[in-house]
Amino acid sequence: MSAKGETLELILDTAQRLVQERGYNAFSYADISRPLGIRNASIHYYFPNKADLGAALVQRYRQRLERALDDLPATSAPATTLLHRYLSAYRDVVHPDGRICLCVALAGEFLTLPDGMQTEVRAFFDLNRAWLTRVLDAGQQTGELHFTGTPDDLALAFLSTLDGAMLLARALGDPAQFEKAAQRFLNALQPT
Repeated sequence: MSAKGETLELILDTAQRLVQERGYNAFSYADISRPLGIRNASIHYYFPNKADLGAALVQRYRQRLERALDDLPATSAPATTLLHRYLSAYRDVVHPDGRICLCVALAGEFLTLPDGMQTEVRAFFDLNRAWLTRVLDAGQQTGELHFTGTPDDLALAFLSTLDGAMLLARALGDPAQFEKAAQRFLNALQPT
């Protein structure tokens, strides 16, 4: 990777950490440039304004999720296996220091985000919901999972549970709260 490419990635990595810790509205370019030892102008070279940085950041995050979900084939593995792998990926973004999923953090300040970021955040949640819907539908069709309602409704409920549990874990300073809520939801899907 070229020096410019490395600088770009370092800027995005630092911005992501700041958003996950504090939120989008609570950091400035100075908060990025200081730890990287670069000038604000270096950030402006890549991102003329903060809205450009934010949109690129969420787009990168969503694209990474898309690649990860593509690696979890929704039709060849048992639905419970896929849901546990999905949960594991979510678990990895709940940190003891209070960092949470980038898009969950941004959802809390959604109405104040620039339009481009709002579009990317919606796309992130739509991607999650569509993938979960496919997995839940496959699990219901095979009898592996038992639930009432539509797979899409349950996907929304599952995603809402995970995202809410993430916020609760942050507020309580206890990542284990996320695990309790997530496992409870998965256990409720098992046939009786």
